[in-house]
Amino acid sequence: MSEYLKPIVEALIFASPDPLSAKTLYKLIDGEPKEDVDAALASLRADYERPGGLQIVEVAGGYQIVTRTELHEWVRKLFHERTTQKLSVQALETLAVIAYKQPVTAPEIAEIRGVSSSGGVLSTLLERHLIKTVGRKQVVGRPFMYATTREFLERFGLNDLGDLPKVEEMAEALGFELPNALGEPALTTSSLPFDASASNGGGTTDTRRLDESTSPDEPVH
Repeated sequence: MSEYLKPIVEALIFASPDPLSAKTLYKLIDGEPKEDVDAALASLRADYERPGGLQIVEVAGGYQIVTRTELHEWVRKLFHERTTQKLSVQALETLAVIAYKQPVTAPEIAEIRGVSSSGGVLSTLLERHLIKTVGRKQVVGRPFMYATTREFLERFGLNDLGDLPKVEEMAEALGFELPNALGEPALTTSSLPFDASASNGGGTTDTRRLDESTSPDEPVH
């Protein structure tokens, strides 16, 4: 009974600019039993396990149809002429500090990184929608506190913050030296989501975004 729902679910996931959650699918396909929508989604995901150029991934609490990890070099050729500004090593370091210590203030970030100011870097990360302000800390000066965004999860192929790798692995993957004061994050996993070999059979990471985000030599959009 769920077979006729498969093309509907596929079209909705493909057309959505953001990861599409099961809850949203239930709402969009109003009137159909949730178990039928779930069955259609499960069947569709099974179809995408076949060899091909696309895959369905679960990221940021929803589902997306993306290109397969092993094909990212070919896809990059398509966007080779894009002139998006690259994230600097300083920006990647700052992003890592925020990811593992959030919510965190600019003075705290500067202390961890051992630099006098992170203002320009923070502005860049805010403009890229990788971080956001989440209030002010109740201390003298009431500085803004920063945290990562849903966009951060999408760009790095993470379903939630519990999927963050160990901080040392993240520093190695992003290609920068680990700030001494960063320490071990509270949320760690044994495998690195940036590594295709660590995923299920190679190919559960959103390479369309991830490969553009994890190297200081590649653009982040």
